[in-house]
Amino acid sequence: MQERQQFSWVNIGFALLFIGLTFALAYIPKQSDFGQIAIFYFPLFALFLLIYRRSQSNQELYFFLGLAVLARGILLFGMPQLSDDIYRFIWDGRLIIAGYNPFDHLPGYYLDQEVPGISLALFEQLNSPEYFTIYPPVAQGVFALACWIFPKSIWGAGFLIKLFLWACEIITIFLLPRLLSFFHLPKKNTLLYALNPLIIIEVCGNLHFEGAMVCFLLLAIWYLQKEKGWQSALMMALSIASKLLPLIFLPLLIRRLGWGKSLRYFLIVGVALVLLFLPLINGVFLSNIGESLDLYFRRFEFNASIYYLLRWIGWQISGFNLIAYFGPALALVVLLGVLTYAFFEKKPTLANLPLAMLFAICLYLFCTTTIHPWYTSLPIVLCLFTRFRFPIIWSGLIFLTYINYSYPHYFENLWVVGLEYVLVFGMLFLEYKEWRFWGKVA
Repeated sequence: MQERQQFSWVNIGFALLFIGLTFALAYIPKQSDFGQIAIFYFPLFALFLLIYRRSQSNQELYFFLGLAVLARGILLFGMPQLSDDIYRFIWDGRLIIAGYNPFDHLPGYYLDQEVPGISLALFEQLNSPEYFTIYPPVAQGVFALACWIFPKSIWGAGFLIKLFLWACEIITIFLLPRLLSFFHLPKKNTLLYALNPLIIIEVCGNLHFEGAMVCFLLLAIWYLQKEKGWQSALMMALSIASKLLPLIFLPLLIRRLGWGKSLRYFLIVGVALVLLFLPLINGVFLSNIGESLDLYFRRFEFNASIYYLLRWIGWQISGFNLIAYFGPALALVVLLGVLTYAFFEKKPTLANLPLAMLFAICLYLFCTTTIHPWYTSLPIVLCLFTRFRFPIIWSGLIFLTYINYSYPHYFENLWVVGLEYVLVFGMLFLEYKEWRFWGKVA
């Protein structure tokens, strides 16, 4: 009994330290304060791994899942510190409430329209005013609802957006143990997502809709395992309508469901997506969002891996940046790679669907020109259903990229990028060779 009480006090001590570090990271450093970010994030990440390694019983599991919910809850009341995307969220939401389609024009157009809540002060807070918005309908609906309830308060609207993402995260945290049990995997794996500092900070702290995307994707997998096809298809549509990335997973379902069932599944997904996008679709919607996506592949660069190697080779050969060619070419490589995997995969089953999804999303991330820290949310949650854990290490290393914002002028430190990917690819290679740093994980 005394040993059990002593161990309980250890867990409580871990929990208090975890809450303290999370609070400090969420409320103290700004995006440019890399020293403070590192002081709080990396000890928090080490504590997260320690808690995972030490947790053994179901009682401990649910204690720390409660901690995960609480850690997200304390972030509800602050403004995002490491991201300024919230101002575009408010901009789009206020446009919708005023009867404007945020996809119709660039932000500068509305400065002369006398739209309620749209001001020069808010415009100057936008991080990409020269680009059309790219947020799909689930996100836009949340933005609009938040701005309708809090038409004049950025903090209030941000609070409601956080509340939505917090609810999505709670669903994810309590669905994961059931889903892992269905796959005959340890429930303990849930902690690798639930307590991961990157997920906590980037989703509930910095308001990235990867939290909604993951939630709906897991529900889609859950219903698929339960042989509830139309419910799964609706959840898949909501996941895609939160962030577009899950589109990449659809080819992986064809051989698993068979042509007949997969066509019906895709039809439901398609109809649901049309209904979700319908309020936003007009004569310029496709061209404007297409322009933003084209710019994403042809102009944006951040923390890439394979692309940076190709960029260097291109500079040696041509003397200038060939992103306009490499970006679309790598996107095509991803498309062909996923299709090839989907149609030549050995023994595709619903049981190994998460592994196939992990391959698809990692192929995309390794080939894309831009990888922000929150982009690793999908690999983190999908790896829980496999023997691979390199995305967990990646979620620790990728926070090093915040050093780029700490210089007097933005500067991408390629030494940091190199260190990140040497370790990530090294871990991937070792795990592929069935190296067991984590012990038996599946």
